[in-house]
Amino acid sequence: MKSSGPRSLSRYRVRSNELAQRLFAPLPARYDRLGALLSLGQDRRWRKAMIDEVVPSKPSLVLDLACGPGGVTRALAERTSARIVGLDLSEEMLRLGQLNVARHGLDGRIALVLARGEQLPFGDATFDAVTFTYLLRYVDDPAATLREIARVVKPGGSISSLEFSVPPKILARTAWWVYTRAVLPVAGLLTGGRPWWDVGRFLGPSITQHYRKYPLPWTLQAWQRAGIDDVKIRSMSLGGGVVISGSRAG
Repeated sequence: MKSSGPRSLSRYRVRSNELAQRLFAPLPARYDRLGALLSLGQDRRWRKAMIDEVVPSKPSLVLDLACGPGGVTRALAERTSARIVGLDLSEEMLRLGQLNVARHGLDGRIALVLARGEQLPFGDATFDAVTFTYLLRYVDDPAATLREIARVVKPGGSISSLEFSVPPKILARTAWWVYTRAVLPVAGLLTGGRPWWDVGRFLGPSITQHYRKYPLPWTLQAWQRAGIDDVKIRSMSLGGGVVISGSRAG
């Protein structure tokens, strides 16, 4: 596999979908396990916090965007009585996701769809709730993607997301920078081989670049401009992750 490290960042916004496909294609087999390990256990906490924003609305039909091998999708099935559609750009991720769904006996409640988050193959106001995880760094136009997400949610429906972030305080930001630039690539290589080395090298610079162009205040406004009300931001793990949630305007 061709390296997807920092040298690819000059093309990061030009070919976001292509980059995401190439970056994640080799990862599905150990994606959830190594994601939890390399995030020092924080990823699971963050995902739970995102799902916590959706559960109280008692949705009947949920869309889980950027679902990968289905970790959040299955958790939604466990915590709600809803039917769930998982959507991802990666065939490899969805192939493993389908095996995971069948293994947990959830075939009757979960359907997986191959599509782009920027062009959702659903009608207006289809879903009671939407979740999306680590999506906005891999699309060309985050604001347009948020509008597309809001389009498929019923008025009053819940929308909740999880993204990496950059800690705002200097000590936490310094520790984050050292971890993402030095520790993460080596840990990825030792635990997952060359594909996880590539992800480790890519992750920190890509997060920094994203927030230089789209800082959190801009993101908050983009949610609101997309027609999402009551938007709130919850900083996680000293700012290393961020859960953003709201409800579709009436």
